[in-house]
Amino acid sequence: MKTQADKQDNAQVKPQHLTVLPDEKISFAKSTILGLQHVLAMDVYVVPFLIAMLIGLSPNQSSALIQSTFIAAGLATIVQTYFCMKLPMAQGPSYVPLGAIVTIYAASGGGELGWSSVLGASLIGAILVIILGYTGIFNKIVKSFIPPIVGGTIIFIVGLSLLPVAIRDNIYGATDATINQNVLLALISGAVLILFVILGSLFHTKGSIFRITSVMIALIVGCITANFMGILDFSAVQNAKWFSMPQLPFKDFGFSFDFSAIITMVIIYIVLLAETTGTWFAISNVIDKPLTDKNINRGVIGEGISCLIAAMLGSTPVTGYSTNAGIISITGVASRRVFLAVGGWFVLFGCSSKLAALISSIPTAVIGGVFAIVCGIIAINGLQVMKDVTIGEKEMYIISIPMILTLALVLIPKDFLYTLPTFVQYLLGSPILVAALAAILLNKLLPNAK
Repeated sequence: MKTQADKQDNAQVKPQHLTVLPDEKISFAKSTILGLQHVLAMDVYVVPFLIAMLIGLSPNQSSALIQSTFIAAGLATIVQTYFCMKLPMAQGPSYVPLGAIVTIYAASGGGELGWSSVLGASLIGAILVIILGYTGIFNKIVKSFIPPIVGGTIIFIVGLSLLPVAIRDNIYGATDATINQNVLLALISGAVLILFVILGSLFHTKGSIFRITSVMIALIVGCITANFMGILDFSAVQNAKWFSMPQLPFKDFGFSFDFSAIITMVIIYIVLLAETTGTWFAISNVIDKPLTDKNINRGVIGEGISCLIAAMLGSTPVTGYSTNAGIISITGVASRRVFLAVGGWFVLFGCSSKLAALISSIPTAVIGGVFAIVCGIIAINGLQVMKDVTIGEKEMYIISIPMILTLALVLIPKDFLYTLPTFVQYLLGSPILVAALAAILLNKLLPNAK
């Protein structure tokens, strides 16, 4: 039983920007609505769509891959949030393995054999990740090489690397409508988000509902605006089935094991772990709860189990999404029950083609308007981690060089990237990884100020 002193301590450590702490209980209805808000802001359907396009899957195969990806994201979210890392975080398909998946698929002859090689390599790689977490090897690396100046820089570059994607790809490059319409949609959804956050701040406790639901309301208003513009297309929703069975291992697909494919995927998993560390730091900073050795070890194990589940469902590797850290910061709700609902929603979407089609019908520019703000907030969280660090000449280089590398790699011409060796493509294809390695090396190599 908690004493009065314990209660006072808990009150003191509660961050002012959070209205609901990770372990606080909230109602089922509230969790469900807030969980949907996170789901709507995540572009989980994009990765399987890109893979289907790149390797030339049929419409039925594409739908099956999207379904299995949603289910894998849901189960992985529940695994990490409730059983392994136990932090409020959502899992989704990673962009990092895209190049490797296409390469392995083509090198293995394509078709069923190509996809079974991808899944077999993913399966073995996931098992090795679990071993890394169980032995604590990855945790030792993090403790030795990532002090606050490096951790803060990594969080900062996570937001910075996503920002051009939100603006260039989701807004300017969206094909849903004309560029003028896309910009207008992004401005409206972003403005509604900011308006409701301001209302939540002005009315404090009574207005918390405005802040909590700000992301969802911004997306809804954006969709209504798109409908008035005549660019909201629900035809895919109308044609989709309410319920459809997901893929089953050994019935709809199998596994084959190729040594070179396994080595390639193991390298990708190491890149994936290095990148997802930035997400963990971002979430840890937002909820004001430092990462412990146990958190990191269990997080790596959870990452491995999540990727193992994804492979067994016929999907691609998953990872923690930093988008959700920004949404937690905006809404102030960090309850793990919300993320249990996120997992439930994803599984439901995966079992219903109609619901999956509904979420993928949200105009890209609407998501981009919200996503851009979320990216900016993630970057600011990184600066907050470094607020107690004295910024000298060494620290300036630790922050600025990774920042330059991040923008250089985000903006690198694809034609030039594809002329490089495959491994170099994997490396440079992940700006967060390259910038994080640069921050770590600069911290170790540059001399301290006397």
